[in-house]
Amino acid sequence: MQIILVPTDFTPVAGYAIEHAVKFSKILKKEITLLHLIKKDNEYQEAEIKIKEEAKLIFDKHKVKVNTMIREGSIFSTIGEVANELETELVIMGTHGIHGLQKITGSWALKVTVKSKAPVIIVQEPPKHDKIQRLVFPLDFKKENKEKIGWACFMAKKFNAKILVFKSKFKDKSFIRNIIINFRFTEKYFRSNDVDYEVFIAEPKKNFADQTVEFARKTDADMILVMTTKSINVADYILGASEQYIIANDAKIPVMCINPRAVRVGSFSATGG
Repeated sequence: MQIILVPTDFTPVAGYAIEHAVKFSKILKKEITLLHLIKKDNEYQEAEIKIKEEAKLIFDKHKVKVNTMIREGSIFSTIGEVANELETELVIMGTHGIHGLQKITGSWALKVTVKSKAPVIIVQEPPKHDKIQRLVFPLDFKKENKEKIGWACFMAKKFNAKILVFKSKFKDKSFIRNIIINFRFTEKYFRSNDVDYEVFIAEPKKNFADQTVEFARKTDADMILVMTTKSINVADYILGASEQYIIANDAKIPVMCINPRAVRVGSFSATGG
């Protein structure tokens, strides 16, 4: 059974991530694994007591099975390593928002996301709704857009949610052509999978990331889906400036961050081809 991994350092934002994980666990029928990282072996005993107490509280309150794991290592690398080792379905983490953009439960947020093959959902506060009803799908000229379509479809079907396609608009001919290609591919995929969706158009002269967050706020969206952007100069994947802003959005809307690679979710292969 694949699990939902929740890194915790026992802070309030880690607690918010746990609350989101409980919601996902009940819909996806997956167990939760709490992961706490230590720097030295002599911290293990105290950490074990805390994490066991946390797991018991979650089970008593929500009747969701929770496993626990303690690892020595750094948040930067170990969370992704554990997620891949366990073939985790989702990683759900808390962040401190725009003022703590580089921090997630006490460490580097944006670099953690690219280490995990599974999507990483980043949250800033407890869930606003019991269900996920509206998913914002920003669509621009980048080829990576195709690779998050599968995940959007999977989420929409599992949660019976509607996808709000927010289409960017540029005057540059090369951008326009790529947007059209991405849009046609997206519509064809959603239609063939009988997914409920609606298309909205951004304004051409305004920042697309700003508009995406504002659109998500106005539509009372439950989540925004973004892709990591492949760097031309670096071998690893990094998050572009717009994705960074969306992840740390001041509306505090949860963001699912997906790496541009094929990832399997249960029997569903979430890849854009």
